Amino acid sequence: MPEFYVSDLDASLEFYLDVLGFRIDYERPEDRFVTLTLGGAHIMLEEAPSLVRASPDEFQQGQWRPADMERPFGRGLNLEIEIDDIGAANDRIAMKNHPLVLDVHEKTYKVKAGRRTVLQLLVADPDGYLIRLSQFLSD
Repeated sequence: MPEFYVSDLDASLEFYLDVLGFRIDYERPEDRFVTLTLGGAHIMLEEAPSLVRASPDEFQQGQWRPADMERPFGRGLNLEIEIDDIGAANDRIAMKNHPLVLDVHEKTYKVKAGRRTVLQLLVADPDGYLIRLSQFLSD
């Protein structure tokens, strides 16, 4: 289950809950931590106590920031989340006036000896993490 440090948990929750449709599975408000679920996908969000690289003592305490954090967070990472209805997700994102990085499009990927076709879109959360929502059309 991936865990993302975020700069503002409230802004991130608004995005993940209201824009993408996740639900809260578990939270520790005193730690500014939450676990979210969408379908079979689970993610953890924690508000970073600082955007500066963690000291050795902070690392020992579980504050795993190997470098200074600057937007966009998660450079080089995109999180693919399988959903049942890409159209409904696209509509919800549009209703919230949240910009897409890539509009809904069809893509076929080579997988083992076969191919998998998906409808997918790409959206960035408030800190710049890339979320790829995918509806599988074929295996």
